[in-house]
Amino acid sequence: MSWRVIAHGDQVWHVDAVAERRANTSAWQLVLSFRAASEPVPGRRRSFWTPYPLEATSKSSLFIQAERIPDAALSQVLAERLA
Repeated sequence: MSWRVIAHGDQVWHVDAVAERRANTSAWQLVLSFRAASEPVPGRRRSFWTPYPLEATSKSSLFIQAERIPDAALSQVLAERLA
C-alpha cells in the first residue's frame, strides 16, 4: 500500500516515503519513491527515487513532517522530474 496516491496529467502515481541517513551524519533525510500505477509501455513500469528537502534528527520526526507535505508539492516534484 502506498503512502500517497497522486494524479499527474492522465496518469496515477503511487508515492512512498523512506528515511535515509548517510554515513557520518546525524540527520535523517526524506527520500520519495514515485511509481506509475499503470504501464505506458507494456512490460516497462516507470519509477524513480528522489530526495525531498526535508531533514530531522529522528525518523519519527521526519515522517511527522512528511505527513504535512501537500499533494500539490508532490505533484510539483513529479512534474520537475518528468520534464
